[in-house]
Amino acid sequence: MTAIDAVRTATNVVRGNAMTIAEILAHEAPLMPLRTFFAACGIPESTGYQVVADGDLPIEVIKFGRKRYVRTVDAWKWLGLLPQDNGDGAREATRTPLAETHSSSL
Repeated sequence: MTAIDAVRTATNVVRGNAMTIAEILAHEAPLMPLRTFFAACGIPESTGYQVVADGDLPIEVIKFGRKRYVRTVDAWKWLGLLPQDNGDGAREATRTPLAETHSSSL
């Protein structure tokens, strides 16, 4: 297996573990458990917790006792999925430049 094949295989595994946009937007609680956020990002929990431990998560982590959360709206915003009112009462997810750059590079 070449390095390119290994990267493609790893990318497909991550994509297979990621939540769908509908699943992410269906999470209406004000706080999202870190495990859910990691699933939304399609990253392994161990990697996510290491990023949190290093202080490199790009959004604020809120700690209650032993559990850690992120604000759901912050997770949506960071993922480029923040719903916005389109004028007719329906809600539509918008893409941010970061999301467009990220998805076009895969």
